[in-house]
Amino acid sequence: MVADLEHIPVLLRPTIDGLCVSEKPDGVFLDCTFGRGGHSRLLLSCLGQGGRLYALDRDPQAVSAMSMIEDSRFAGRQCAFADLEQALDQWGLDQVDGVMMDIGVSSPQIDQAERGFSFRRDGPLDMRMDPSVGESAAEFLNRADARDIKEVIKNYGEERFAVQIAAAIVARRQERPLTTTLDLAQIVAGAVRTREPGQDPATRTFQALRIHVNQELAQLKQGLAAAFKRLKIGGRLAVISFHSLEDRITKQFIEGLANPKSLQDARLRKLPIAEPSRCLKKIARIKPGAEEIAANPRSRSSVLRVAEKLAEVAHG
Repeated sequence: MVADLEHIPVLLRPTIDGLCVSEKPDGVFLDCTFGRGGHSRLLLSCLGQGGRLYALDRDPQAVSAMSMIEDSRFAGRQCAFADLEQALDQWGLDQVDGVMMDIGVSSPQIDQAERGFSFRRDGPLDMRMDPSVGESAAEFLNRADARDIKEVIKNYGEERFAVQIAAAIVARRQERPLTTTLDLAQIVAGAVRTREPGQDPATRTFQALRIHVNQELAQLKQGLAAAFKRLKIGGRLAVISFHSLEDRITKQFIEGLANPKSLQDARLRKLPIAEPSRCLKKIARIKPGAEEIAANPRSRSSVLRVAEKLAEVAHG
């Protein structure tokens, strides 16, 4: 059963408009991050009878929410978007007209204490988007050494007190294991000496652990490459990010295929692109307006990037 928690889709209309759904009413589209279906429902409303929408999500509660859409043009399944090619193959699809991704954690995940994403609600220290797969945040923190914990918090949370936080975690677990979100939040609060105005001291640490536990940045890189591969020529890619690490990866991926000379930058050579030519056209970078931010403060940090596929990648 899906919890009845409100989820307000971010940059809803700009995302669907960016995909040019109204211009391809009989097209085939893929929502890689169904969540509670806000973007999918609007996209469906723009499709003609010949159109199709397929949806993915690795969160089992999101998959349950898919069953609430009773529309013959819609199909969904549990799958991480890094594995979207496998899902498309199972549906018998070669290419699609548009792909959308809403990266990061959703409001229902944050608001449910039992999921372990929130430093404001006490619950088990889990943070897995699919609780049946991988290592929880608690398991990682209770077995990793201080250096590994510090690297995760520093690299994925951009936290300047990562050394102090890691040391505090290791010292505390010698007394008893970390098991709850408030355990961790209290440890971090004691280790962070200054904080940004309006930001809880645990914000960056929780972000970092969530990214690590779910391998979010690796998933994003793989998902972007797979989405590009399975887009038709003229198809659109729309990606919503919520923090700089995600947006940087998305920006570099698009830039690398839109402006091949930029791949001379050593940082971009790590992207999963082989011998690129100009294969993407940058369409838009959109931030939420004041009205959307007022209605949904969580949208404040979001950014939507849209690109159009011009050609396949040339292989030597």
